[in-house]
Amino acid sequence: MKPDLPIGLLAAGAFLGASAARIIDPLLHVVATDFATTVPAVSVIVAAFSLPYGLCQVVLGPLGDRFGKLRIILFALCAYIVALIGCAMATSLPMLTLMRVFAGATCAAAVPIGMAYIADAVPYAQRQITLTKFLNGTVLAQILAGPVGGIFGQYFGWRGVFIALAAATLAVVIALAMRLQTLPDPKREGATFSLTNYITLAQPGLPRIILLAGFIDGALLMGAFPFLAPYLREEFALPYAAIGLILACFGVGALIYTRTARLLLPRLGEAGLVIAGGILMTIVLTIGMISPAWQAFIVVQILLGLGYYMLHAVLQAQATEMLPNARGTAVASFALALFMGQSVGALGLGFLIAHFSYRTAFMIDAALILALAIWLRGRLRLAG
Repeated sequence: MKPDLPIGLLAAGAFLGASAARIIDPLLHVVATDFATTVPAVSVIVAAFSLPYGLCQVVLGPLGDRFGKLRIILFALCAYIVALIGCAMATSLPMLTLMRVFAGATCAAAVPIGMAYIADAVPYAQRQITLTKFLNGTVLAQILAGPVGGIFGQYFGWRGVFIALAAATLAVVIALAMRLQTLPDPKREGATFSLTNYITLAQPGLPRIILLAGFIDGALLMGAFPFLAPYLREEFALPYAAIGLILACFGVGALIYTRTARLLLPRLGEAGLVIAGGILMTIVLTIGMISPAWQAFIVVQILLGLGYYMLHAVLQAQATEMLPNARGTAVASFALALFMGQSVGALGLGFLIAHFSYRTAFMIDAALILALAIWLRGRLRLAG
């Protein structure tokens, strides 16, 4: 890794971008009260963020390749600040929804283009370790965004949450802009959107396998994740605060991975990480479904987070090699596949729950996770 790479600043940008997805969730009832409507009605601001976040990957990735990844990240974060201020100043639910769409579209650059920038500068042998440092930002956002939003919102209101997020993002933008001239940020001459790149990704071979694996990865775990909260509520009648803390334990497991990846990767290799992660997720999810005690889900969530990132981090590192000359396009395409998988997975698991039960749906999901890990080990060209 080059010593002057702004890993900390990029991770901070990723943290602030990812935080916007969940930071307002604890305050939906407050937003509903302010606009004299119901919580189900204001829940549209959640979807209003996530949909453009996923779809804009396909635009922002090629822009990063063409004009420089750091420059596009800076431009997008500046627009993100405007969107956050717009959220804070919204005078109606439709206006807030529109600003959330804008926020989702603009902060979508922080994670995939940041990963692509690091991949351009770091050899593959050291890349996964470096990427785990960067991904600390998104992992911490998973853990802290909800609790921090709830606490901050209690004292300063939901508008204050958006203002604070905008101020923190501005600080990162200023710090990154001050270093821009001293940092490598190569541009690629030629058309911004090259159809050839997408044809290459779609052809039979490793890139298509990685995209398919990313889609399945998103479907089997991230698509299932939203259903854990209603399961815990219906099965154990837990208060929502307790459920939120249990779900946050997933991020704790992910953080454990980022702190131990330097030890795990040399010992297990990428193939070993994939298999171990798949087996771990399958076992703990099965245990959670047969356990009569809600306390088991604290451990289940921690180990799910660890197992998920053991497998997912390998895919992320492999994705950076799909198009070495257009990594922004490649990583953004992988992120889009992950997002699409999450959407399809949520629909699929919802169907299973509606026609069978939570337990049946999650047990099927656990078996498919193991199948994915076995398939990946056989199909991907993994080190180790």
